[in-house]
Amino acid sequence: MFPKEVEVILARHLASYLAMPIFIVDPVGNLVYYNESAELILGRRFDEAGEMDAAEWGTVFQPTDEEGVKLSSEVLPLMVTVHERRPAYRKFWIQGLDGVRRCIAVSALPLLGQSNRFLGAMGIFWEVDGT
Repeated sequence: MFPKEVEVILARHLASYLAMPIFIVDPVGNLVYYNESAELILGRRFDEAGEMDAAEWGTVFQPTDEEGVKLSSEVLPLMVTVHERRPAYRKFWIQGLDGVRRCIAVSALPLLGQSNRFLGAMGIFWEVDGT
């Protein structure tokens, strides 16, 4: 499932060297990679979780708002970026694959290649105070 576009391969390589948690999706929103820093928040190593289609990762982490209301995948920053091809930001709660609930803030950016080709999106996120 991992895209072969050189720009996405390079984005994945860059993410593997950065200390901030990064999540990369393809042009339709399928998860293609998250880095080691993201593993700590998401609760499982990427090698164990693997690639996931958009519907799966959009629900497996059980995203909710601050009041515990389930969020649809369409309002998650990475999916907003995929559908609208613009940056997006949101703070929300997830349940990691380790069973721990965490509040995260996500900034998603479109990945644009040569000739403005849309290649997917990259989400940079961090755990924040949920109050």
